[in-house]
Amino acid sequence: MSEHRRKPPQPQGGGRAAARRGQSGSSSGRRAAPRGATESPSGSYGPGGEERPYGGRAEARRAAQRGAGGRRRAAEPGRAGRRAAPGGRGRAAAPGKKRLIDYPRFDRDGWRRWVPSWKLASGLCIGFFGAMVAAAGLAYSMVEVPDMAKTAKAQNNVYYWADGEQMVATGGERNRQIINLSQIPKAMQNAVISQENKTFYDDSGVDPKGIARAVLNMARGGNTQGGSTITQQYVKNAMLDDQSQTVSRKVKEIFVSIKVGATKDKDDILAGYLNTAYYGRGAYGIQAAARAYFEKDAVDLNPGECAFLSAMLKGATYYDPQGSQSIDSAATPKANQKRALLQMQDTLDKMVEYGHLSQAERDKYKTLPKWQNPRTNTQLSGQVGYLVDLAKASLIKNDVVTASQLDQGGYSIYTTFDKNKVEELETAVTKVYKKNIDPKKRPDTDTHVQFGGASVNPETGAIEAIYGGADATKHFTNNADVTGAQVGSTFKPFVLAAAMQWGVRNPDLGQVQAQDERTVVSPQSLYSGQNKLKIKNYDGSVWHNEEGEEWLQVNDGGVSYGEAPDYKIDLREAMRESVNSSFVQLGMDVGLDKVKDAATEAGLLEDSLAGTSFPSFSIGISDPSAIRMAGSYGTFASSGKQRDPFSVTKVTNKDGTIYTHEVKTEQAFTAKVADNVTDVLKTVVEKGTGTNAQLEGREVAGKTGTTDGNKSAWFVGYTPQLSTAITMFRYPDDESIKNRTFLEMYGTGDQESIHGASFPSEIFHDYMEEALKGQPAKKFPTPEPIGEVINDDPTPTPTPSVTETEEEKESPTPTPSVTESEEEESPSPSASESCGVFDWNCEHESDGGSENGGSENGGSEGGGESPSPSVSQSSEEGNPRGGANGDLFGGPNG
Repeated sequence: MSEHRRKPPQPQGGGRAAARRGQSGSSSGRRAAPRGATESPSGSYGPGGEERPYGGRAEARRAAQRGAGGRRRAAEPGRAGRRAAPGGRGRAAAPGKKRLIDYPRFDRDGWRRWVPSWKLASGLCIGFFGAMVAAAGLAYSMVEVPDMAKTAKAQNNVYYWADGEQMVATGGERNRQIINLSQIPKAMQNAVISQENKTFYDDSGVDPKGIARAVLNMARGGNTQGGSTITQQYVKNAMLDDQSQTVSRKVKEIFVSIKVGATKDKDDILAGYLNTAYYGRGAYGIQAAARAYFEKDAVDLNPGECAFLSAMLKGATYYDPQGSQSIDSAATPKANQKRALLQMQDTLDKMVEYGHLSQAERDKYKTLPKWQNPRTNTQLSGQVGYLVDLAKASLIKNDVVTASQLDQGGYSIYTTFDKNKVEELETAVTKVYKKNIDPKKRPDTDTHVQFGGASVNPETGAIEAIYGGADATKHFTNNADVTGAQVGSTFKPFVLAAAMQWGVRNPDLGQVQAQDERTVVSPQSLYSGQNKLKIKNYDGSVWHNEEGEEWLQVNDGGVSYGEAPDYKIDLREAMRESVNSSFVQLGMDVGLDKVKDAATEAGLLEDSLAGTSFPSFSIGISDPSAIRMAGSYGTFASSGKQRDPFSVTKVTNKDGTIYTHEVKTEQAFTAKVADNVTDVLKTVVEKGTGTNAQLEGREVAGKTGTTDGNKSAWFVGYTPQLSTAITMFRYPDDESIKNRTFLEMYGTGDQESIHGASFPSEIFHDYMEEALKGQPAKKFPTPEPIGEVINDDPTPTPTPSVTETEEEKESPTPTPSVTESEEEESPSPSASESCGVFDWNCEHESDGGSENGGSENGGSEGGGESPSPSVSQSSEEGNPRGGANGDLFGGPNG
């Protein structure tokens, strides 16, 4: 038989059945695993290298399964070994109990154990959103729709005098008055919808974009405010129980808005919004606003007035045409009127665009409507209204409370105002006015005359008294605050302080080195008192303006002081007689930057300083408030310690004390500098231009001031206990007069001209005599000698200068000293007859000098009003009273 037909040898011990099993296993493709790779019981080979047969069919199946498992585990080195049972058996370990949440994952190794399965991830997402939906549903069910009737309630704020006596309870006098939508003009409804929420009747009441902005603001650490729908605004206005800007409140607003949008009619929502919105002037709701601005009912408003009132919803501080300078210096009447007109016109245009108004009707309203008196509460008449405004502005500016919160009321506000001093200051002003000012008799010179004043305690900065005007319900600008009236020569003490604090620059050194190497100036230092003095830079070169023109500084009345040819006088006499040429040159030697620093260190606000690059800066072309001037002179009174003026000591509400003022003291000048300035200013009152301010038995220091064109006059003075500033000017109250400006005071009060030495110093005297009654007469500190006497070489003056030991002697001069009616020259840069507003070509000295006392730019006819283009521009555009910027109720704490 051939080889290939020979039968294979039969295995031993198997028989025919075993052979069949072997053939079956062969035909199924199974192969015996090599020894050691299987989990067979024997684990050995038979003769001839063949695998031993299995004991039975069941065992064969198990072996096959174990072989498959071995192959699978072979891909994971060591796994079979880890799971092998003792004794070489390869049985796998039993899996653990199945977990509800398989995380970390049981059947993964390494980082894969921490990757959640798609089942787990989807389950978590579904659970999270389910929880959110449940929470939102719960929140929705818990919030209540606001009751509009409750929003009509407002509480009074109670203001107290410094002694704790109640001054006035005010703030709730103009409560919200709810009216039906039928009483609100359709034009008002459409104006608000067109400007704020054109899809009002179609949207759900919630603005997702506005919410997203609020969330973004919160993430950035800002407030939660953002653009929103009329529905959201209504909800915000109606939630009087919580006016905080927090995340929880914003979330609550959203849910309430959703509920309001789903449950209330759109017309009801619109009526609610218009009846709860704040329009400024303490007016909540359209009816109160119509009365506050136009003295009419809401139903009678025309489309122009409606568009105007919709502009107020943007923020009355910056849109009320009366202005809100007490809160922000940028909110001048002129600036606010411009903003309000632009907003009003934009609203009208949108009403036309959206089909709510015809073009012909729209064209009727091109200008602002005529608005009314912003204050009608008789409780705020006299000075009380100014005091309340001052305190309110202080709280708002210092972020103690918001304007809206104040109008809702419930606060007790304790002020610094001394009731007796306020009454005495008003009495002193009224006395001088009635005695001297007669608009009926002298309509051309005595109309529009105004006074302002402020009294500050130098030891604390507390504002103890102000005079804001004749009546807060009739004259709305607080004259104790920013008015735009330039301070004139009352600015000169800051020049002297700078010269004694930092010194004059060395003319022999370069500009950089001269800043560091300076000579401190003694009050006995000599400067030229020549009229029409050619002003020079510190290095001796002639100063020129940007057009290359020289500057000849004139003195009041064209008077020169001292003996020719040098006309030298010491700084004490220059201050006593208010000699402009001396202080303009001193300012140039010190550096106008240092003069500015001295003014701000003393307490003036930087934004009230104008023309800081022009020589006339040193003689008062800036317009600080009376409050700030009193406070800055108080720095000299307290030996160089500066404290910001403030008007509120404490604020409480139902939760207790929410604010207490802390006096902060800065050493603005050394005591030596401040006390020497005071000593020089004493001579002004004792024997200079300020003799009207003398107080019996008391030491007084002070300075007079008169400005360009005789348009304002000042006296600022102090004792150790009290510093007071008085200002006088002419400025029309009538809002209907376009391009209002300061008026000259030549002939006012039947005087040839008005100076600080006249009516302002008289008011100071009368007030201080009464205000200081009962207080001990304190003396100023004796000043230590300071500085070096400069400019006494090489040519000594033939006229003996007034020194500290020769104060009782008058300085002999070839020309008469300036009299009270000729106190000082205004800040006039020009000495040329051809000098205009922007022209200082003063080559022709013979044409200089003013026939009217040196006022107006020094020209023979008094032409021009502003010493510099920058000052002129800021006067016309930056301040309704002609000043550059001004103060805000005496500053951040005022």
